[in-house]
Amino acid sequence: MDYKEYIRVIPDFPQPGISFKDITTLMKNGELYRKAINDMKELVSDLKIDLIAGPEARGFVVGAPLAYALGVGFIPIRKSGKLPGETIEEAYGLEYGKDMLAMHKDAIEPGQNVLIADDLLATGGTIATSVNLVRQLGGNVVGAAFLIELSELNGRAKLPDVDVFTLIKY
Repeated sequence: MDYKEYIRVIPDFPQPGISFKDITTLMKNGELYRKAINDMKELVSDLKIDLIAGPEARGFVVGAPLAYALGVGFIPIRKSGKLPGETIEEAYGLEYGKDMLAMHKDAIEPGQNVLIADDLLATGGTIATSVNLVRQLGGNVVGAAFLIELSELNGRAKLPDVDVFTLIKY
């Protein structure tokens, strides 16, 4: 299926030069959203996955339903100050700024297999930081799965030892 026809592209958002891929136009179609999640499930079905971790916020709308489809748990990776329990944190650079991500210290047991899931792989900063957080807690990152990959931004280069699975490439 050509999912690109269901993704709205918004030029110059959130700043000039950025071509934002808006997945809300895909997600509002329940049947299509379910198919996309099921197709992502097929991409990673051969992996042994104990948990899925997804970075705020669109990683939640991809990671949580993917975890449900696979019958595994979901771990939210949030911006600093948003989780109520004891956390670990790491700073990272965005395509257009800087931020900090956090996870609960007890989110992962050492040795658990974790898949990182998000809507988009761009420059790789958010996902590389997510991988680092999982590894700090002793998790084994078995891969990273995305609805969309912006190939020209070469985000895979920041994930040299992580298997990357994408449904749509631009």
